[in-house]
Amino acid sequence: MKFGNTTLDAPGPRPAFGWVDLVVLVALFGFGWSVLHFGRGMLVHFDENHIPPLSTALSDIPYYAGRTLLRMWVAFGFSLLFTFAAGYAAAKNRVARALILPAMDILQSVPVLGFLSATVAGFMALFPGSLLGVECASIFAIFTGQVWNMAFGFYHSMITIPTDLQEAASTCGLNRWQRFTTVEVPASMHSLIWNSMMSFGGGWFFVAQSEAISVMNKNIKLPGLGSYMATAVEKGDNVAACWAIVAMLTLILVSDQLIWRPLLAWADKFKIELTESSEAPQSWFYNLLRGAYVFTWIEKKITGPFSEWFRNLTVRVKEVSAPVTQNRGDIFKWLWRGLGCALLAWLGWEMLVGLRAGVATVHNNVTMADFGHMLWLGLLTMLRVLAVTVLATLIWTPIGVWMGFHPKVARFTQPLAQIAASFPVNMTFPFVVGFYVAYHVSMNWGSIFLIAMGTQWYILFNVIAGAMAIPNDLKEAARTYGLKGWDLWRMLIIPAIFPFWVTGACTAAGGAWNASIVAELATWGKTTLKADGLGSFIADVTSKGDTPLIICSIAIMSLFVTVMNKLIWRRLYGLAERRFRLD
Repeated sequence: MKFGNTTLDAPGPRPAFGWVDLVVLVALFGFGWSVLHFGRGMLVHFDENHIPPLSTALSDIPYYAGRTLLRMWVAFGFSLLFTFAAGYAAAKNRVARALILPAMDILQSVPVLGFLSATVAGFMALFPGSLLGVECASIFAIFTGQVWNMAFGFYHSMITIPTDLQEAASTCGLNRWQRFTTVEVPASMHSLIWNSMMSFGGGWFFVAQSEAISVMNKNIKLPGLGSYMATAVEKGDNVAACWAIVAMLTLILVSDQLIWRPLLAWADKFKIELTESSEAPQSWFYNLLRGAYVFTWIEKKITGPFSEWFRNLTVRVKEVSAPVTQNRGDIFKWLWRGLGCALLAWLGWEMLVGLRAGVATVHNNVTMADFGHMLWLGLLTMLRVLAVTVLATLIWTPIGVWMGFHPKVARFTQPLAQIAASFPVNMTFPFVVGFYVAYHVSMNWGSIFLIAMGTQWYILFNVIAGAMAIPNDLKEAARTYGLKGWDLWRMLIIPAIFPFWVTGACTAAGGAWNASIVAELATWGKTTLKADGLGSFIADVTSKGDTPLIICSIAIMSLFVTVMNKLIWRRLYGLAERRFRLD
C-alpha cells in the first residue's frame, strides 16, 4: 500500500534562482506589507460614544476588503489550532471526549450574536480606548462561525483512520508527535481541507454580523466588507450592494485559485490507495510554486539546520533528564493532574457563579408564558432545520458524489459551490424581500430557503471530500465486478461517504440554527419580513439589549441542539466509527 501519489512530490532541485523565485519573493514581501498596512488600522483610538459613520464610497471597498480578509485569516489560524488540539484530545482520550464533544455541541448552537453580546464588553474592557478590543470581538465571532465544522471533521477523521495504518505506526515505534504528523494529519487531510473551505465560507456568511455589531444598545461598525454590506442594506443602496458583491466574489475566486485549489492538488498525495488515479486534481499555482527554488533554499539553509539542532537538543535533554524523569515521573504526572483538576474546579465555579446570576436574572424578568412561547418558537425553528437537512441530503448527496468521482468536473464547479457557500444571505435580501412581497410568500416558509442557502453546503462539501477520498483501487474493483446503480451505492459509495455525510449533516444542522438568526428576519431599507421562530426572536431581543430574554432564548436554542445531537448525531457518529471505516 502506498500513502500518496509520487507524481505530485516535489521535483528535483533547481541549480539556481529563477524568475519564479523572484515572483515568490515579491509576493511574500507584498503579503507582509499588506498585513502590516491593514493590521495598523486595528490599533487606532476608539471611543464608543463618538463612532464616525461608515462610508459607502466605492473607493473605500479595496481597503475594507483587505481589513475583512485579514480578520478572516486570523480567525482561521486560531480555528486550525483549536481543531488540532480539541480534535486530537477528543479522539485520544475518553475523558476529554466526554467533555469536548458535548461542549462543542452546545457552542456550535450559540448564535454569533450570542457570542458578540457576551464578548464585546469584555474585549473592550481588555483594550480600553483602542479599536483592538472590538476587532478581537469581531475575530472571535468569525472564529465561532468557522471552527466547529473543522473540529468535528478532524475528530471524525481521526477515529476512522484505517487500523492497518495505526498498527504500522505502532510497529515502527512512532512517538505521539511522529504519529500525528506522519499518519493522523495526512490521513485526515482531504476532510480537513474541504471542511476548511466550508468553514471559511461560513465566516463569510456571518461577516456582516461580526463587523456591524448591534448588541446591548450599541451600534458599532468596523471598517470592513461586511459592515459595508450592512450599511448598504440599511440605506437600500443597490449600487453599493452590487459593488460589495463583486468585491466579495473576487476575493472568493482569488482565494480558490491561490489557496484552496493548490492545497487540494498537494493533498492528493495523501490518499490511501494501491493504484494512482488517472484524474488527479491540478492547480497552475501549485505547479508554479513547485518550480520555485527559494523554498528548497530556505529548507536547506534555515529550517533544515534548525530542525536538526532542535532534534539533537531534544535527544540530549532526554538523555540527561532520563534518570530524573524515571524517578520523578509519578510526581509530575500527579502534579499535572492536580493542576488540571484545579483549573476545572475554577472554571466550574465561575460557571456556577455566572449560571446563578443568569438564573436570578431570568427568574426575575422572564415569566413562564415567555418561556413557553420561546419553546414553541424553538420547535418551529427545529422543524425548519430538519427540513433543510433532509432536503439538502436528498439534493446534494448525488451531486457531491458525481463531483467527487469526476475531478475535472469538480475543477470547474468547486469555485461555484464555494461562492454559493460563502455568499451572505443578507445580500440576497434586495431580491428575496422583493420577490416575497410581490408574490405574497409567507416568511414562515420562505425562511427555509434562506436557511438552506447558508447551511446546505456543509453536506455538499463533506460528500465531495468523501467521494474523492475513496481509494482508486476500490473504484476499479467495483468496475471489475460490474457494480452499477443501486448496487454500487449500497456496496461502495454509501459506506465510503457515510462518515463524511454525518459530519456534514451534523454541522449543517448546527449551522442552520445559527443561520436562523439571519434568515428568519429579513430587512431591506424600510421593508421587514419576519418569520415565527426562535432565530428572529433572538435577533430582536439582541438588538434591544434585553439581557434576560437573550440568556433564556440562547439557552433554549442550545438545549434543542444538544438534544438533537445526543439522540441523532452522536448515534450516527458511533455507527460510522463501528461499521463504516477503511480497515
